[in-house]
Amino acid sequence: MSSTDIVKIGVVGVGTISELHLNAYNNNPNVRIEAICDLNEERAKATAVKYGAPQAYSDYNRMFAEAGLDGVSICTWNNTHEPIAIAALQAGLHVLLEKPLSTTVEAALRIEEAVRSTGRKLQVGYVRRYDNNAQLVKQFADAGEFGEFYYAKASSIRRVGNPGGWFADKERSGGGPVIDIGVHVVDLCWYLMGRPKPVSVSANTYRKLGNRANVKHMTSYRAADYDASRNTVEDMANAIIRFEGGASLLLEASFTLHAKENKTTISLFGDKGGVEIDPALAIVTEKHDTILNVTPQTDHPGFHLESAFQNEIDHFVDCVRTGSEPISPVSDGVAVMKMLCGIYESAEKGEEIRLS
Repeated sequence: MSSTDIVKIGVVGVGTISELHLNAYNNNPNVRIEAICDLNEERAKATAVKYGAPQAYSDYNRMFAEAGLDGVSICTWNNTHEPIAIAALQAGLHVLLEKPLSTTVEAALRIEEAVRSTGRKLQVGYVRRYDNNAQLVKQFADAGEFGEFYYAKASSIRRVGNPGGWFADKERSGGGPVIDIGVHVVDLCWYLMGRPKPVSVSANTYRKLGNRANVKHMTSYRAADYDASRNTVEDMANAIIRFEGGASLLLEASFTLHAKENKTTISLFGDKGGVEIDPALAIVTEKHDTILNVTPQTDHPGFHLESAFQNEIDHFVDCVRTGSEPISPVSDGVAVMKMLCGIYESAEKGEEIRLS
């Protein structure tokens, strides 16, 4: 494409996450939302009307063949990511694929091969990378401000936050909090650490509390197909991921836990300094034999969902127009899937897993 062309975009799946994609596309002057697809055709039509898209489909293959698209956002169940992404790539489209890349390493590798063979771009929806604060930390890290990151710890805790529906159905989701919310913090730490090669995983998963549909006086997000009788995913998990060279990442993630509060914390430690990204950005360093806690002055102290999604969508559009490589390419999606699947395998076997 020319860098001045309007990018014609389609969206597959119009659940909750798609609104963030659609609103961000709507804000980009170089995009025309051309088509919407959903298994529920009436929902697809209603969304198309809302966002001014001239075409609505219930069959993504038809949309890819007929709608004249340049790119597509895929916002569907995790177990559908592989077939839809490969179909889009083979139809000549560039793809923004919501995280996780897939539900298995084998599926991730097949998507990667489709990207290679078609020459199209695929950007994985690791939205945390696109947050302004994360990019600030990346700039500092690349400039050597923290030295070598040798340890990171990430905690994504929900006390009563199992969305139910497809999120709680392992067949469709691939897992629970590890693959749904843990993926974000694992990816962000790994990205900021410089993408070291993961070599082993030791992990535990627990199913003790279920979806806790009995809890009153507290509200939480529930999937449109919520069913309290169906829950086949873990409540919580913890893991240590070891990397080539000796660095390590400690993870904990939960949908439900007897915790005092919902809380996300992300910290990375280097030999020249450290940084806390969540709940608020802070840098720890040493100058003139004095330890300093530094608070960067930014628009938002912590992660800001809307601007991060806008940055993610704008980056995808730029990659489509210019042919640039996304900062969250398919190869990174494969690497993260190896870590996530390693967590589940280690927990199931009760032993440390070596990663290839």
